[in-house]
Amino acid sequence: MGHKRFHRVCRIAAAAAMLSACEGMPSEEAPQSDRGGIGMVPPTSPSMQSPVSTPLDIRRSLAVTEKAILNRFGGRRVFNTLVADNAGAGFSADQLFRQLWDTQNPAPGQPDLAGMPHCTDQGNTLNGFPYVCRPSEGRQAQPGSPINLDSYGAVGLFNRFDLAAVDGSHCGEYRIVLAKLPFTPGNRNFVIFEAVLPNPRADLGLEGCRPVAEFWAGLSSDADPQSRASKLETFYFTGLPGFAPVVSMSHYGNNPGSLGQVRTNQFLQGPPDAPRIPWMMREFKLVSDCTAQPSCTLKFVPATVKTNPFGGLFNPASTDPRAPAFQSHFISQVASLAINDLNRFSHSVPDTFNAAQSDSQTPGGPDDYVAQFGPGPSAFHQAIGQELARVGSALTPRDVVARAQALSCGGCHQRNSGRPVGGGLTWPASSNFVHSSELDDPADPSRFNLSPALRDQFLPQRRSVLERFLQTPPA
Repeated sequence: MGHKRFHRVCRIAAAAAMLSACEGMPSEEAPQSDRGGIGMVPPTSPSMQSPVSTPLDIRRSLAVTEKAILNRFGGRRVFNTLVADNAGAGFSADQLFRQLWDTQNPAPGQPDLAGMPHCTDQGNTLNGFPYVCRPSEGRQAQPGSPINLDSYGAVGLFNRFDLAAVDGSHCGEYRIVLAKLPFTPGNRNFVIFEAVLPNPRADLGLEGCRPVAEFWAGLSSDADPQSRASKLETFYFTGLPGFAPVVSMSHYGNNPGSLGQVRTNQFLQGPPDAPRIPWMMREFKLVSDCTAQPSCTLKFVPATVKTNPFGGLFNPASTDPRAPAFQSHFISQVASLAINDLNRFSHSVPDTFNAAQSDSQTPGGPDDYVAQFGPGPSAFHQAIGQELARVGSALTPRDVVARAQALSCGGCHQRNSGRPVGGGLTWPASSNFVHSSELDDPADPSRFNLSPALRDQFLPQRRSVLERFLQTPPA
């Protein structure tokens, strides 16, 4: 379809999404950082499903896991770049890394990181929901910890052009997945830097993002890994002409819209005789604290996990004062959750309902939405059923809640892995709690592995979105 037509469809989709969000209470968040933007705009005709005769190479243009490329993107380089971006003031790269993990310790934490956030702030809560301490990960804040900044290497670079804003205000997310290396069973840990890249020509709308789309597409035709590594280095650490580099302190939350984030997948264990702790997902904003001017200090601040409503709010018998408002809002999201497409069903969650953490393991726990929802009957079950009937969906109320759970961090990574979500759909499988793994790809040990969900479901969809955009003629 033509460029103007593409923009018109995007505006319609954005308006529809906004209307859906406003049917309940005002939404402070778009759909989660993994689902939104132009990726939610459906093809307008069957011909748009496969827009080009030679599809882009997913492993070059969407998900880069080649070790020969990733050895240029290690944890130290990322943290050094962020500190340099802050003019070298405040924390060193090692201190900034340690400060991230000191958030998992009770106050006062490490002496040289005084005044920073800790898990015991606000009585072990965040946004009014539980935020437990994680001393196993918190040990990384100690100066002599054997797991330190140099323990983390990149295992994946991800192109999320599909998350570009429908109005072109930004050009999507570009990610670096860091993992503790080498792999050690039971002691895995990940840090994911998810930068939102501003559009320097927002006046052009999405057209201003075309150089980014063309950059990633061009990697498909470059057979030389070292050549692609150099190009990716430029994109992430220098910037395309006219664009800021991806790795910038202003792209992980330190901006007026609080766009971008850093997320962690935590599963470090204590001593062998200590109780096993569950895999936990958390989210942070990297902010510049200028209270001690003239210098400013970068720090990681714990944030809510987006599109992760606290599971207890699904309980029809919940006594949480926010439960009635949440359940009313959730009814307004049933229609979007009932879309029978694994790539496109979604819901919007005002931040007041978002949890402080996402546990992907504990059966029946607060993050087990389906267990919290229960078998019914209840007024909440009935209201969801009535809304399903109104939109003509054959899904059950439990199916809708299972879909909301699948879009949570814990649900997507493990709780819903390989499980039905209604409408004849099965949520695709992760790779043992992760989608970007520190294990070798069995088909090609020169690469790190990807989950079946990414390989078979989500990456082909992202490729289709990118190809459709590239097919539209420039304005």
